Amino acid sequence: MENEKLAKIVEAARLYYQLDYSQQDIAKKLDVSRPTVSRLLKQAKELGIVEIKINNPVETGEILTEQLKAKFGLKDAYVISVPEFENEIIKKYIGEAAAAYLYNVINEGDIVATSWGTTIYEVAKNLKPKNISGAQIVQLNGGISHSETKTYASEIIHLFGEAFNTPTFLLPLPAIVDHIVVKQAIEADRHIHKLLEKGREANIAIFSVGIPEVDSVLLQAEYFSNSDRELIQSKAAGEICSRFFDKQGYICIEGLNDRTIGIQLDELAKKDKSILIAGGPRKLDAIYGALKGGYANVLVTDDLTAKMLLEQDY
Repeated sequence: MENEKLAKIVEAARLYYQLDYSQQDIAKKLDVSRPTVSRLLKQAKELGIVEIKINNPVETGEILTEQLKAKFGLKDAYVISVPEFENEIIKKYIGEAAAAYLYNVINEGDIVATSWGTTIYEVAKNLKPKNISGAQIVQLNGGISHSETKTYASEIIHLFGEAFNTPTFLLPLPAIVDHIVVKQAIEADRHIHKLLEKGREANIAIFSVGIPEVDSVLLQAEYFSNSDRELIQSKAAGEICSRFFDKQGYICIEGLNDRTIGIQLDELAKKDKSILIAGGPRKLDAIYGALKGGYANVLVTDDLTAKMLLEQDY
């Protein structure tokens, strides 16, 4: 093909695909007819000068879902496309997606146990009303803060109960106490014992993961001494229901674990649906550890985090 002809094909393709010229405008600029422009663009594709690729986010999400299920042995996974990988935006999008998922899966007679924190609060805010006969909502772990930091524990329980028109059971306790004997005394109370048992009986659990950073809700809630904080930040990858684990999912600070009020992580793994709602690169190690530990059998996350989880192999 003559260089002059090839140059005209390339120029037509550049004007049309890169600069958004109309075919009529290209015809005027190149001093050719509009049908000629159409032929030039067709030739650009035939010669491989132009390659058209369609990225289907729905198809991509489905592929990532199947890969996550296979790698981590999940019952299900939901991968959400987000416009920006900024922490608050990720929480908003996965919160909305998780709320839609829960609308479909919570049914008559279910006992639903939920943790607290900013991610689960996004879920609770986005729940659509659905009357469910015989269902109950219970708090998984203590959520009273010793500081002004909001854990959203009571708000979350209230919003779940309001959305599904069900009875709610709040656990009016701190997440972690100073001594194991205090925990034992609290759990021996028959009213508290009954609430904790209801959390264990729940067939659906909803939770996120926290990370051992200074701005986390749990660390701001003033449960920990300085030595506790140093231990957490040196050993833990993340926490679920205030119980800390490493990148492989193993409980890594037994002393704190013994002082924590609420469900044990191995009990989460036994639920019909143990739903982890978390995303963002900052939480990658925590999410990976939670999945390796087998604490979740359903994951709701964003597409970037999904890809990064599939690449991880500690």
